Amino acid sequence: EYATVRFSGIVPPVAGCWLGVEWDNPERGKHDGSHEGTVYFKCSQLSKLQDISLRNCAVSCAGEKGGIAKACPNIRKVDLSKNLLSSWDEVIHIADQLRHLEDLNLSENKLRCPSGSAPLTGAFSALKVLVLNRTGITWAEVLRCASACPVLEELYLESNDIVISERPTDVLQTVKLLDLSSNRLIDESQLFLIAYLPRLEQLILSDIGISSIHFPDAGIGCKTSMFPNLQYLVVNDNQISQWSFINELDKLRSLHALSCNRNPLTEGDKAAQTTRQLIIAKIGQLRTLNKCKILPEERRGAELDYRKAFGNEWKKAGGHQDPARNRPDEAFLAAHPRYQLLCLSTYRPGGLSPARFSLEKEKAEYGAPEDGELKIQQPFMLKNQLLTLKIKCPNQPDQKVLEKQLPDSMTIQKVKGLLSRLLRVPVSDLLLSYESPKMPGREIELENDLQSLQFYSVENGDSLLVRW
Repeated sequence: EYATVRFSGIVPPVAGCWLGVEWDNPERGKHDGSHEGTVYFKCSQLSKLQDISLRNCAVSCAGEKGGIAKACPNIRKVDLSKNLLSSWDEVIHIADQLRHLEDLNLSENKLRCPSGSAPLTGAFSALKVLVLNRTGITWAEVLRCASACPVLEELYLESNDIVISERPTDVLQTVKLLDLSSNRLIDESQLFLIAYLPRLEQLILSDIGISSIHFPDAGIGCKTSMFPNLQYLVVNDNQISQWSFINELDKLRSLHALSCNRNPLTEGDKAAQTTRQLIIAKIGQLRTLNKCKILPEERRGAELDYRKAFGNEWKKAGGHQDPARNRPDEAFLAAHPRYQLLCLSTYRPGGLSPARFSLEKEKAEYGAPEDGELKIQQPFMLKNQLLTLKIKCPNQPDQKVLEKQLPDSMTIQKVKGLLSRLLRVPVSDLLLSYESPKMPGREIELENDLQSLQFYSVENGDSLLVRW
Protein backbone atom coordinates (compact mmCIF):
# COMPACT_ATOMS: atom_id res chain seq x y z
CA GLU A 1 0.00 0.00 0.00
CA TYR A 2 1.30 3.45 -0.92
CA ALA A 3 1.16 6.46 1.40
CA THR A 4 2.56 9.96 1.85
CA VAL A 5 4.23 11.01 5.13
CA ARG A 6 2.48 14.18 6.30
CA PHE A 7 3.88 14.43 9.83
CA SER A 8 6.97 13.30 11.73
CA GLY A 9 7.50 14.13 15.40
CA ILE A 10 6.37 13.83 19.02
CA VAL A 11 2.73 13.10 19.90
CA PRO A 12 2.29 13.73 23.65
CA PRO A 13 1.77 12.04 25.97
CA VAL A 14 3.04 9.01 24.02
CA ALA A 15 6.82 8.52 23.89
CA GLY A 16 8.90 8.30 20.74
CA CYS A 17 8.78 9.72 17.20
CA TRP A 18 5.56 9.15 15.29
CA LEU A 19 4.72 9.30 11.59
CA GLY A 20 1.42 10.58 10.28
CA VAL A 21 0.64 9.08 6.86
CA GLU A 22 -2.02 9.68 4.25
CA TRP A 23 -2.88 6.48 2.40
CA ASP A 24 -3.40 6.55 -1.35
CA ASN A 25 -6.29 4.17 -0.73
CA PRO A 26 -9.02 6.32 0.93
CA GLU A 27 -10.51 3.22 2.57
CA ARG A 28 -7.43 2.74 4.73
CA GLY A 29 -6.55 4.65 7.90
CA LYS A 30 -8.07 5.14 11.35
CA HIS A 31 -7.49 8.85 11.99
CA ASP A 32 -7.91 12.22 10.25
CA GLY A 33 -4.55 13.69 11.28
CA SER A 34 -5.66 14.70 14.80
CA HIS A 35 -5.06 13.09 18.19
CA GLU A 36 -6.78 13.99 21.48
CA GLY A 37 -7.92 17.33 20.15
CA THR A 38 -4.64 18.39 18.48
CA VAL A 39 -4.47 18.54 14.66
CA TYR A 40 -1.06 17.33 13.52
CA PHE A 41 -1.66 17.28 9.74
CA LYS A 42 -4.38 17.48 7.12
CA CYS A 43 -4.73 15.24 4.04
CA SER A 44 -4.27 16.86 0.50
CA GLN A 45 -7.47 18.03 -1.18
CA LEU A 46 -7.95 16.65 -4.71
CA SER A 47 -10.02 19.70 -5.59
CA LYS A 48 -6.80 21.76 -5.45
CA LEU A 49 -4.70 19.33 -7.52
CA GLN A 50 -3.36 20.96 -10.73
CA ASP A 51 -0.80 18.52 -12.18
CA ILE A 52 -1.35 14.78 -12.53
CA SER A 53 0.43 11.93 -14.34
CA LEU A 54 -1.37 8.70 -15.22
CA ARG A 55 1.23 7.39 -17.65
CA ASN A 56 0.96 3.66 -18.32
CA CYS A 57 -1.98 3.23 -15.93
CA ALA A 58 -4.28 1.33 -18.34
CA VAL A 59 -6.76 4.24 -18.56
CA SER A 60 -9.33 3.39 -21.23
CA CYS A 61 -12.24 5.79 -20.63
CA ALA A 62 -13.43 8.86 -18.77
CA GLY A 63 -15.28 6.81 -16.16
CA GLU A 64 -18.45 7.86 -14.38
CA LYS A 65 -20.10 10.91 -15.94
CA GLY A 66 -18.99 14.07 -14.11
CA GLY A 67 -16.70 12.13 -11.77
CA ILE A 68 -13.50 13.87 -12.88
CA ALA A 69 -15.02 17.34 -12.59
CA LYS A 70 -16.27 16.53 -9.09
CA ALA A 71 -12.97 15.13 -7.84
CA CYS A 72 -10.35 17.30 -9.63
CA PRO A 73 -11.96 20.39 -11.20
CA ASN A 74 -8.77 22.47 -11.16
CA ILE A 75 -6.47 20.18 -13.14
CA ARG A 76 -4.25 22.14 -15.56
CA LYS A 77 -1.76 19.48 -16.70
CA VAL A 78 -2.49 15.81 -17.45
CA ASP A 79 -0.14 13.09 -18.70
CA LEU A 80 -2.25 10.27 -20.18
CA SER A 81 0.55 8.81 -22.30
CA LYS A 82 0.91 5.07 -22.98
CA ASN A 83 -2.64 4.18 -21.94
CA LEU A 84 -5.57 2.35 -23.56
CA LEU A 85 -7.52 5.32 -24.91
CA SER A 86 -8.79 4.28 -28.32
CA SER A 87 -10.81 7.28 -29.55
CA TRP A 88 -10.91 11.04 -29.42
CA ASP A 89 -14.47 10.77 -28.12
CA GLU A 90 -13.13 9.47 -24.78
CA VAL A 91 -10.50 12.20 -24.71
CA ILE A 92 -13.22 14.79 -25.24
CA HIS A 93 -15.27 13.27 -22.38
CA ILE A 94 -12.24 13.76 -20.13
CA ALA A 95 -11.31 17.22 -21.36
CA ASP A 96 -14.91 18.46 -21.15
CA GLN A 97 -14.69 18.07 -17.38
CA LEU A 98 -11.40 20.00 -17.06
CA ARG A 99 -12.24 23.58 -17.94
CA HIS A 100 -8.76 24.83 -16.95
CA LEU A 101 -6.78 22.21 -18.88
CA GLU A 102 -3.64 23.79 -20.40
CA ASP A 103 -1.26 20.85 -20.98
CA LEU A 104 -2.33 17.42 -22.31
CA ASN A 105 -0.06 14.48 -23.22
CA LEU A 106 -1.76 11.69 -25.22
CA SER A 107 1.39 10.08 -26.62
CA GLU A 108 1.37 6.33 -27.40
CA ASN A 109 -2.43 6.05 -27.48
CA LYS A 110 -3.77 4.84 -30.85
CA LEU A 111 -6.69 7.22 -31.21
CA ARG A 112 -9.51 6.99 -33.73
CA CYS A 113 -11.00 10.18 -35.12
CA PRO A 114 -13.94 11.67 -33.22
CA SER A 115 -17.35 10.55 -34.44
CA GLY A 116 -19.27 12.90 -36.71
CA SER A 117 -17.89 15.51 -39.06
CA ALA A 118 -18.52 18.65 -37.00
CA PRO A 119 -15.39 20.43 -35.71
CA LEU A 120 -14.44 19.83 -32.10
CA THR A 121 -15.52 22.72 -29.91
CA GLY A 122 -15.23 23.72 -26.28
CA ALA A 123 -13.25 20.78 -24.89
CA PHE A 124 -9.82 22.35 -25.44
CA SER A 125 -10.60 26.06 -25.15
CA ALA A 126 -7.75 26.70 -22.65
CA LEU A 127 -5.24 24.15 -24.03
CA LYS A 128 -1.74 25.54 -24.71
CA VAL A 129 0.38 22.36 -24.95
CA LEU A 130 -0.69 19.20 -26.83
CA VAL A 131 1.61 16.16 -27.09
CA LEU A 132 0.65 13.53 -29.68
CA ASN A 133 3.90 11.59 -30.16
CA ARG A 134 3.54 8.06 -31.59
CA THR A 135 -0.26 8.18 -31.83
CA GLY A 136 -0.56 7.41 -35.56
CA ILE A 137 -2.31 10.73 -36.18
CA THR A 138 -2.47 12.08 -39.75
CA TRP A 139 -1.98 15.70 -40.84
CA ALA A 140 -5.68 16.04 -41.67
CA GLU A 141 -6.53 14.84 -38.15
CA VAL A 142 -3.98 17.27 -36.69
CA LEU A 143 -5.70 20.18 -38.41
CA ARG A 144 -9.12 19.01 -37.26
CA CYS A 145 -8.02 18.65 -33.64
CA ALA A 146 -6.23 22.00 -33.79
CA SER A 147 -9.49 23.68 -34.76
CA ALA A 148 -10.67 23.01 -31.19
CA CYS A 149 -7.55 24.59 -29.66
CA PRO A 150 -7.85 28.36 -30.18
CA VAL A 151 -4.93 29.26 -27.89
CA LEU A 152 -2.57 26.33 -28.63
CA GLU A 153 1.12 27.31 -28.33
CA GLU A 154 3.08 24.03 -28.41
CA LEU A 155 2.33 20.96 -30.57
CA TYR A 156 4.43 17.78 -30.44
CA LEU A 157 3.95 15.26 -33.28
CA GLU A 158 7.03 13.03 -33.12
CA SER A 159 7.09 9.64 -34.89
CA ASN A 160 3.72 9.62 -36.66
CA ASP A 161 4.70 9.08 -40.33
CA ILE A 162 3.05 12.41 -41.03
CA VAL A 163 2.86 13.86 -44.52
CA ILE A 164 2.06 17.58 -44.50
CA SER A 165 -0.66 17.48 -47.12
CA GLU A 166 -2.21 20.94 -46.88
CA ARG A 167 -1.45 24.42 -45.66
CA PRO A 168 -3.04 25.35 -42.30
CA THR A 169 -5.13 28.45 -42.93
CA ASP A 170 -7.48 28.99 -40.00
CA VAL A 171 -5.71 26.70 -37.50
CA LEU A 172 -2.30 26.58 -35.77
CA GLN A 173 -2.13 30.35 -36.04
CA THR A 174 -1.16 30.70 -32.36
CA VAL A 175 1.45 27.90 -32.32
CA LYS A 176 4.93 28.98 -31.20
CA LEU A 177 6.59 25.54 -31.05
CA LEU A 178 6.10 22.69 -33.52
CA ASP A 179 7.91 19.36 -33.15
CA LEU A 180 7.88 17.15 -36.27
CA SER A 181 10.83 14.93 -35.29
CA SER A 182 11.16 11.41 -36.72
CA ASN A 183 8.46 11.91 -39.37
CA ARG A 184 10.66 10.68 -42.18
CA LEU A 185 8.11 11.22 -44.96
CA ILE A 186 8.39 15.00 -44.62
CA ASP A 187 10.44 16.72 -47.32
CA GLU A 188 11.50 20.26 -48.19
CA SER A 189 8.38 21.06 -50.24
CA GLN A 190 6.09 20.04 -47.38
CA LEU A 191 7.86 22.44 -45.01
CA PHE A 192 6.86 25.32 -47.26
CA LEU A 193 3.21 24.55 -46.39
CA ILE A 194 3.87 25.59 -42.78
CA ALA A 195 6.27 28.41 -43.65
CA TYR A 196 3.78 31.19 -43.00
CA LEU A 197 2.53 30.27 -39.53
CA PRO A 198 2.65 33.79 -38.07
CA ARG A 199 3.81 33.01 -34.51
CA LEU A 200 6.04 29.98 -35.06
CA GLU A 201 9.26 30.58 -33.08
CA GLN A 202 10.65 27.06 -32.58
CA LEU A 203 10.68 24.30 -35.20
CA ILE A 204 12.08 20.85 -34.34
CA LEU A 205 12.96 18.74 -37.39
CA SER A 206 15.30 16.14 -35.91
CA ASP A 207 15.59 12.81 -37.74
CA ILE A 208 13.29 13.54 -40.68
CA GLY A 209 15.93 12.67 -43.29
CA ILE A 210 16.19 16.19 -44.74
CA SER A 211 19.32 16.99 -46.75
CA SER A 212 18.56 20.29 -48.50
CA ILE A 213 16.52 23.46 -48.22
CA HIS A 214 16.07 26.44 -50.51
CA PHE A 215 14.05 29.61 -50.14
CA PRO A 216 13.21 30.57 -53.73
CA ASP A 217 11.80 33.99 -52.87
CA ALA A 218 15.16 35.33 -51.60
CA GLY A 219 18.33 35.89 -53.59
CA ILE A 220 21.94 36.07 -52.38
CA GLY A 221 22.23 38.33 -49.34
CA CYS A 222 18.45 38.74 -49.00
CA LYS A 223 15.97 37.56 -46.38
CA THR A 224 13.07 35.23 -47.09
CA SER A 225 9.46 35.99 -46.21
CA MET A 226 9.07 32.37 -45.05
CA PHE A 227 9.12 31.48 -41.34
CA PRO A 228 9.06 35.19 -40.43
CA ASN A 229 9.32 34.69 -36.64
CA LEU A 230 11.36 31.47 -36.47
CA GLN A 231 14.02 31.96 -33.80
CA TYR A 232 15.16 28.41 -32.99
CA LEU A 233 15.62 25.60 -35.52
CA VAL A 234 16.62 22.02 -34.63
CA VAL A 235 17.87 19.79 -37.48
CA ASN A 236 19.82 17.16 -35.53
CA ASP A 237 20.26 13.61 -36.87
CA ASN A 238 19.55 14.38 -40.53
CA GLN A 239 21.38 13.96 -43.86
CA ILE A 240 22.75 17.49 -44.21
CA SER A 241 26.06 17.24 -46.06
CA GLN A 242 26.30 20.49 -48.07
CA TRP A 243 27.21 23.99 -46.89
CA SER A 244 24.46 25.32 -49.15
CA PHE A 245 21.98 24.22 -46.45
CA ILE A 246 23.71 26.49 -43.91
CA ASN A 247 23.91 29.33 -46.44
CA GLU A 248 20.14 29.20 -46.90
CA LEU A 249 19.53 29.46 -43.15
CA ASP A 250 21.10 32.92 -43.19
CA LYS A 251 18.01 34.01 -45.16
CA LEU A 252 15.76 33.43 -42.12
CA ARG A 253 15.22 36.91 -40.75
CA SER A 254 14.66 35.97 -37.08
CA LEU A 255 16.88 32.89 -36.63
CA HIS A 256 19.01 33.28 -33.50
CA ALA A 257 19.57 29.67 -32.37
CA LEU A 258 20.43 26.50 -34.29
CA SER A 259 21.04 22.87 -33.31
CA CYS A 260 22.71 20.87 -36.09
CA ASN A 261 24.33 17.86 -34.42
CA ARG A 262 25.00 14.45 -35.95
CA ASN A 263 24.80 15.35 -39.63
CA PRO A 264 27.38 14.31 -42.28
CA LEU A 265 28.37 17.98 -42.54
CA THR A 266 29.24 18.19 -38.84
CA GLU A 267 30.55 14.63 -38.37
CA GLY A 268 33.11 14.55 -41.18
CA ASP A 269 36.89 14.85 -41.15
CA LYS A 270 36.94 18.52 -40.18
CA ALA A 271 37.52 19.33 -36.52
CA ALA A 272 34.36 20.18 -34.59
CA GLN A 273 35.69 23.65 -33.77
CA THR A 274 36.38 24.37 -37.46
CA THR A 275 32.85 23.36 -38.43
CA ARG A 276 31.43 25.51 -35.65
CA GLN A 277 33.43 28.50 -36.88
CA LEU A 278 32.18 28.08 -40.44
CA ILE A 279 28.53 27.88 -39.34
CA ILE A 280 28.93 31.00 -37.21
CA ALA A 281 30.54 32.89 -40.07
CA LYS A 282 27.86 31.83 -42.55
CA ILE A 283 24.82 32.74 -40.38
CA GLY A 284 25.28 36.33 -39.32
CA GLN A 285 22.49 36.74 -36.77
CA LEU A 286 23.11 33.45 -34.93
CA ARG A 287 23.55 33.87 -31.16
CA THR A 288 23.48 30.22 -30.01
CA LEU A 289 24.81 27.13 -31.80
CA ASN A 290 24.15 23.63 -30.47
CA LYS A 291 23.00 25.15 -27.18
CA CYS A 292 26.31 26.97 -26.70
CA LYS A 293 26.21 30.76 -26.66
CA ILE A 294 28.23 32.57 -29.32
CA LEU A 295 30.24 35.32 -27.64
CA PRO A 296 31.23 38.45 -29.61
CA GLU A 297 34.89 37.42 -29.47
CA GLU A 298 34.08 33.99 -30.95
CA ARG A 299 32.07 35.55 -33.77
CA ARG A 300 34.86 37.98 -34.54
CA GLY A 301 37.43 35.18 -34.69
CA ALA A 302 35.19 32.98 -36.84
CA GLU A 303 34.46 35.75 -39.33
CA LEU A 304 38.09 36.87 -39.56
CA ASP A 305 39.25 33.29 -40.14
CA TYR A 306 36.54 32.73 -42.74
CA ARG A 307 37.50 35.96 -44.51
CA LYS A 308 41.13 34.84 -44.69
CA ALA A 309 40.44 31.18 -45.43
CA PHE A 310 38.57 31.85 -48.66
CA GLY A 311 40.45 35.01 -49.66
CA ASN A 312 42.45 33.39 -52.46
CA GLU A 313 39.33 31.76 -53.85
CA TRP A 314 37.59 35.15 -53.69
CA LYS A 315 40.41 36.79 -55.65
CA LYS A 316 40.44 34.08 -58.31
CA ALA A 317 36.68 34.56 -58.73
CA GLY A 318 37.09 38.30 -59.40
CA GLY A 319 37.29 39.75 -55.91
CA HIS A 320 39.53 42.77 -55.39
CA GLN A 321 40.60 45.10 -52.56
CA ASP A 322 39.59 48.03 -54.77
CA PRO A 323 35.76 48.31 -54.43
CA ALA A 324 35.50 49.55 -58.02
CA ARG A 325 37.11 46.33 -59.29
CA ASN A 326 35.55 43.96 -56.76
CA ARG A 327 33.28 41.74 -58.86
CA PRO A 328 33.38 38.08 -57.74
CA ASP A 329 31.45 35.73 -60.01
CA GLU A 330 28.04 34.20 -59.28
CA ALA A 331 29.48 30.79 -58.41
CA PHE A 332 31.58 32.24 -55.60
CA LEU A 333 28.74 34.38 -54.27
CA ALA A 334 26.43 31.38 -54.27
CA ALA A 335 28.94 29.33 -52.27
CA HIS A 336 29.83 32.22 -49.93
CA PRO A 337 26.86 34.62 -49.79
CA ARG A 338 28.15 36.51 -46.72
CA TYR A 339 31.74 36.93 -47.90
CA GLN A 340 31.25 40.32 -49.55
CA LEU A 341 29.56 41.62 -46.41
CA LEU A 342 32.50 40.54 -44.25
CA CYS A 343 34.85 42.48 -46.52
CA LEU A 344 33.05 45.79 -45.98
CA SER A 345 34.94 48.21 -43.77
CA THR A 346 31.66 49.25 -42.09
CA TYR A 347 30.47 45.70 -41.33
CA ARG A 348 28.71 45.23 -37.98
CA PRO A 349 29.08 41.72 -36.48
CA GLY A 350 25.78 39.86 -36.11
CA GLY A 351 23.87 39.99 -32.87
CA LEU A 352 25.22 43.35 -31.66
CA SER A 353 22.86 46.11 -30.63
CA PRO A 354 23.66 49.71 -31.73
CA ALA A 355 24.99 50.48 -28.26
CA ARG A 356 27.15 47.36 -28.24
CA PHE A 357 28.34 48.16 -31.75
CA SER A 358 29.86 51.42 -30.59
CA LEU A 359 31.99 49.44 -28.12
CA GLU A 360 32.95 46.81 -30.70
CA LYS A 361 33.55 49.15 -33.62
CA GLU A 362 37.33 48.83 -33.63
CA LYS A 363 37.09 45.09 -34.29
CA ALA A 364 34.15 45.27 -36.67
CA GLU A 365 35.95 47.04 -39.46
CA TYR A 366 37.31 43.99 -41.26
CA GLY A 367 37.76 45.28 -44.78
CA ALA A 368 38.91 43.15 -47.72
CA PRO A 369 41.71 40.65 -46.95
CA GLU A 370 45.19 41.94 -47.76
CA ASP A 371 47.63 39.94 -49.90
CA GLY A 372 49.95 39.54 -46.92
CA GLU A 373 47.24 37.77 -44.95
CA LEU A 374 46.40 35.43 -47.79
CA LYS A 375 49.98 34.31 -48.47
CA ILE A 376 50.34 32.76 -45.04
CA GLN A 377 46.79 31.51 -44.70
CA GLN A 378 46.27 27.85 -45.50
CA PRO A 379 43.09 27.17 -43.56
CA PHE A 380 42.17 24.21 -41.41
CA MET A 381 45.46 22.30 -41.79
CA LEU A 382 46.92 21.22 -38.47
CA LYS A 383 50.51 22.17 -39.31
CA ASN A 384 49.41 25.76 -39.92
CA GLN A 385 47.48 26.12 -36.65
CA LEU A 386 50.51 26.77 -34.43
CA LEU A 387 50.51 30.24 -32.91
CA THR A 388 53.71 32.06 -31.97
CA LEU A 389 52.87 33.92 -28.75
CA LYS A 390 54.79 36.12 -26.33
CA ILE A 391 54.35 35.29 -22.65
CA LYS A 392 54.49 38.30 -20.31
CA CYS A 393 54.14 38.52 -16.53
CA PRO A 394 52.99 42.11 -15.81
CA ASN A 395 53.21 41.71 -12.01
CA GLN A 396 56.70 40.18 -12.13
CA PRO A 397 59.06 42.80 -13.63
CA ASP A 398 62.09 40.51 -13.24
CA GLN A 399 60.51 37.77 -15.35
CA LYS A 400 61.81 37.82 -18.93
CA VAL A 401 59.38 37.84 -21.85
CA LEU A 402 59.20 34.33 -23.27
CA GLU A 403 58.08 33.12 -26.70
CA LYS A 404 56.22 29.86 -27.29
CA GLN A 405 54.48 28.10 -30.16
CA LEU A 406 51.10 26.71 -29.12
CA PRO A 407 48.33 25.06 -31.18
CA ASP A 408 45.25 27.24 -31.44
CA SER A 409 43.13 24.23 -30.39
CA MET A 410 44.89 24.11 -27.00
CA THR A 411 42.49 24.67 -24.12
CA ILE A 412 43.08 27.38 -21.53
CA GLN A 413 43.35 24.63 -18.92
CA LYS A 414 46.26 23.02 -20.78
CA VAL A 415 47.90 26.40 -21.37
CA LYS A 416 47.78 26.99 -17.61
CA GLY A 417 49.32 23.56 -17.01
CA LEU A 418 52.19 24.41 -19.37
CA LEU A 419 52.74 27.83 -17.76
CA SER A 420 52.57 26.29 -14.29
CA ARG A 421 55.51 24.03 -15.12
CA LEU A 422 57.35 26.78 -16.95
CA LEU A 423 56.99 29.43 -14.24
CA ARG A 424 56.86 27.06 -11.24
CA VAL A 425 53.55 28.50 -10.05
CA PRO A 426 50.49 26.41 -8.98
CA VAL A 427 47.83 26.21 -11.67
CA SER A 428 45.14 27.39 -9.26
CA ASP A 429 47.01 30.70 -8.77
CA LEU A 430 47.25 31.59 -12.47
CA LEU A 431 45.09 34.23 -14.15
CA LEU A 432 45.33 34.51 -17.94
CA SER A 433 44.43 37.21 -20.43
CA TYR A 434 45.80 38.32 -23.78
CA GLU A 435 46.44 41.48 -25.78
CA SER A 436 46.73 41.98 -29.51
CA PRO A 437 48.56 44.61 -31.59
CA LYS A 438 45.30 44.91 -33.53
CA MET A 439 43.50 46.10 -30.39
CA PRO A 440 45.93 48.44 -28.60
CA GLY A 441 45.05 49.25 -25.02
CA ARG A 442 42.60 46.38 -24.70
CA GLU A 443 43.02 43.22 -22.59
CA ILE A 444 40.77 40.17 -22.94
CA GLU A 445 40.40 37.67 -20.09
CA LEU A 446 40.76 33.95 -20.82
CA GLU A 447 38.28 32.96 -18.15
CA ASN A 448 36.84 29.66 -19.37
CA ASP A 449 39.34 26.83 -18.85
CA LEU A 450 37.46 24.50 -21.19
CA GLN A 451 37.61 26.79 -24.22
CA SER A 452 40.50 26.97 -26.70
CA LEU A 453 42.83 29.77 -27.74
CA GLN A 454 40.99 29.73 -31.06
CA PHE A 455 37.68 30.34 -29.25
CA TYR A 456 39.05 33.62 -27.89
CA SER A 457 40.44 34.63 -31.33
CA VAL A 458 44.05 34.54 -30.15
CA GLU A 459 46.28 35.07 -33.22
CA ASN A 460 49.95 34.91 -34.25
CA GLY A 461 51.96 37.66 -32.56
CA ASP A 462 49.55 38.18 -29.67
CA SER A 463 50.79 38.25 -26.07
CA LEU A 464 49.60 36.05 -23.21
CA LEU A 465 49.52 37.97 -19.93
CA VAL A 466 50.09 35.78 -16.87
CA ARG A 467 49.37 36.95 -13.32
CA TRP A 468 49.48 35.24 -9.95
